[in-house]
Amino acid sequence: MAAPPWHKGIVTKIKNETYNTKRFFIQIPNISSFDFKPGQFVTLDLPIHEKVNKRWRSYSIASWPDGNVIELLIVLLEGGAGTTYLFNEIKEGSELTFRGPQGVFTLPPVIEKDLYFICTGTGIAPFRSMTHHILRNKIPHKNIYLIFGTRRQQELLYKEEMKNLEKELENFHYIPTLSREEWDGCCGYVHAVYENLVKEKMNGSGELPLSSFYLCGWKNMIDESKQRILDLGYDKKSIHLELYG
Repeated sequence: MAAPPWHKGIVTKIKNETYNTKRFFIQIPNISSFDFKPGQFVTLDLPIHEKVNKRWRSYSIASWPDGNVIELLIVLLEGGAGTTYLFNEIKEGSELTFRGPQGVFTLPPVIEKDLYFICTGTGIAPFRSMTHHILRNKIPHKNIYLIFGTRRQQELLYKEEMKNLEKELENFHYIPTLSREEWDGCCGYVHAVYENLVKEKMNGSGELPLSSFYLCGWKNMIDESKQRILDLGYDKKSIHLELYG
């Protein structure tokens, strides 16, 4: 399969989402519609190194297919050459070169199972794209559980938007969980949340509910989630992942 083409994009807006995370809105002026599947990513070519492959940084598209503007959700990484450049050098009106769309971390053609969207940090980006796409296109679906793990409330990305989406999208459940702060929601890591949901659905029957698990975030979370989901009795085909970092 041929590699997707390179595009020139113009940064039309930058919004602070949290103290260390920004939303970059990029317009692709030479096309009327940038067609991609929710869950896919683009690769930026940034002037941060002489070697081409050391200039590339990939980010999931946080928006949904709707015209020629895409949104990227980017966290500033300590010592990260790519994010340091984006945060310090890129302004509204700046030009970015990128390739895409890419990736197979996408929804099934027909949603016949419960979907568990399990993420940490900016790993919420592809799931935001997927849930809005399902809502906008009235795609039939079962239960959707967005389980978002972070340390503190100030790091909850798209918090109000996700709470509103619960009211708009039938059978959508937004479950944030904090590992370093006590609050009135879930506390601890993401693993106990999906394990308890699955066990509640089994209700002592021993029969696993039909489920697909989508994992996006840091390697440690993904590695542990894969093993725990397998330990629940699911097979590898039930697990889909996108690794960050």
